[in-house]
Amino acid sequence: MAEKGDDDADYRIKEGDYVVLKRGDIFKAVQIQPKKKVIFEKQWFFLDNAVGNLYSTTFEILSGGLQPRKPKDTESSTDAKEVGTDNRNIVDDGKSQKLTRDDIEALKEQGLKGQEIIQQLIENSSTFRDKTEYAQDKYIKKKKKKYENTVMILKPSCRILAMMYHGREPGKICHLRYDTLAQMLTLANIHAGSKVLVFETCAGLVLGAVMERMGGYGSVIQMYPGGEPVRAGVESFGFPPHFHDMLHDFPICRVNALLAGTLDTTAKDPSAGRDSKQSNMAAEETQNQPEAEQQGSPAEQSMETNSAADGSHDQEKEEREKRREAKAQEKKVKLEEKRKKLAAAAALLEGRNADGLVIAGRFHPSPVLMGLLKFLSPSRPFVVYSQYKEPLIECYTKLKEQGGAVSLRLTDTWLRHYQVLPNRTHPLLLMSGGGGYLLSGTTVATERSKPAGTQRAEEPAPKRLKLTDTEG
Repeated sequence: MAEKGDDDADYRIKEGDYVVLKRGDIFKAVQIQPKKKVIFEKQWFFLDNAVGNLYSTTFEILSGGLQPRKPKDTESSTDAKEVGTDNRNIVDDGKSQKLTRDDIEALKEQGLKGQEIIQQLIENSSTFRDKTEYAQDKYIKKKKKKYENTVMILKPSCRILAMMYHGREPGKICHLRYDTLAQMLTLANIHAGSKVLVFETCAGLVLGAVMERMGGYGSVIQMYPGGEPVRAGVESFGFPPHFHDMLHDFPICRVNALLAGTLDTTAKDPSAGRDSKQSNMAAEETQNQPEAEQQGSPAEQSMETNSAADGSHDQEKEEREKRREAKAQEKKVKLEEKRKKLAAAAALLEGRNADGLVIAGRFHPSPVLMGLLKFLSPSRPFVVYSQYKEPLIECYTKLKEQGGAVSLRLTDTWLRHYQVLPNRTHPLLLMSGGGGYLLSGTTVATERSKPAGTQRAEEPAPKRLKLTDTEG
């Protein structure tokens, strides 16, 4: 039994894990924390009772807590039900249901579960037995969605998180659909042991998908705009600590300096120096301020102060100085760590031997692509995502003009879901309008090749020489 417990330990929910709550087609990413209230689909509950259970378990929400659902509850209670031949005589006049809203609320107060309430609704419906089998299943499914207080806890994965973001907040991930994300990982040949450059503004979803595909082996360099990299989506994956050892970051604003060889990783950040100067000036002002206040009213202080008060003031001053020193030391340590990370990322980039490039962001991809392609080795794949095709057309024409890339393809994927049920399989009526566009290609070495214009200019010269030779 102990060996069995050890085997499925990775599949059990533990405290501190990042999980995904699921109800129907709605997802939400949360972290398991003791006594932390979670609000999901207008209901609040605690996740403490979920610890120790297997992932993909369905829980009942009972008085703010979770209780694992028994297998018998999942079975339909209307197995041997009467079925009508067709629905032509059923009129939706709102009078078929005998239970009112007050009656249903009374049943909830009595402690009836969702399945029991659904059974009461079926028994008090005058038209349920006249409906066809398909219509009855549809009715039960609709009532389950409304009255069953259940939630499923899933282990985070690239597919689940991509569906969650696309369903709830597509604007945060630039309307990147999950099938398009899967194509990006395939076209960029993401695999363990490779060195991949990632530039994205999709809340860290693309970065997390690349890290998951690599499995903690290799190196990922995140090229980020602004002051700090955004990794909210990466946290939702709940990666082990060794996954973060392979992750590096480099500001996109310093790419030109790195390419030109003028990047100085030993010097401190000038903006950080300005911040430290401002903090020192503020500290001096705070030190001088109490002294000025003391000098401003000597008569009042001489009347009110005593030896005990002087001692307390000295202690307060010492504590303030200790706090300032601790803050200054902490800031120095952070700046030193930031400098070391920058130097490590620059060392990885200086080799210009990256194995893949993935770009997906709200910025225009053309300058980013042209700058980052220089860090790739020859015969390496790259892929660029954009919600619109016009920026990718510009990238396509620039690459054709400058060279350095072959097998350029600009693609658009089409996705449609199908309902697969007995005797009623058909495509769903509602579908996604578009999943964005992808530009993919492979780099080639261009150092020895000459531009096309010079070759055309040199072509007529040897022809003239041959003619003169024959005439002579």
